[in-house]
Amino acid sequence: MSTNTPIDAAGLFARLDALRLPYETHEHAPVFTVDESQSLRGVLPGAHVKNLFLRDKKKRYWLVTAKEDRDIDLKALRRRLGASGSLSFGAADVLMAYLGVKPGSVTAFGVINDFDGAVSMVLDQSLLNGQIINAHPLRNDMTTAISPDDLLKFFAAESHSPLILDFERLGEDAPA
Repeated sequence: MSTNTPIDAAGLFARLDALRLPYETHEHAPVFTVDESQSLRGVLPGAHVKNLFLRDKKKRYWLVTAKEDRDIDLKALRRRLGASGSLSFGAADVLMAYLGVKPGSVTAFGVINDFDGAVSMVLDQSLLNGQIINAHPLRNDMTTAISPDDLLKFFAAESHSPLILDFERLGEDAPA
């Protein structure tokens, strides 16, 4: 695990600015679940996400970012990822060590803190069909809106190009 000091929201914004990736951030009360997010965020256009920090029995880690209302078949996802054993949620201390966030603040932007490349990014293909993706900027009292293309540029700049999956067909294309 990395011993680097995690980058915070201000550092994330500085990185996005340095990459010349436009974004807009909205402040709100802290939210810890999708339901809380839906009730408190007001009217923010674009896709809203949920994030799962997952591990397998070999302690391989994935950060899955999907549409907030997406049902995710973890068994099909396990097969598609080639995970060993079942997938489970990563522990809070590992989440902090790898992505620099606490539970309730998990975000695709967390890859900025994965200095050792220990976490593989997985992205819901349907998020790429819209104009805006909304995600926490490493804290759960803000939402940052960014275009799908610019989010992909951010991932590439952080050496975390995602595995893009069609979650609608996840079970259909999984290797046996």
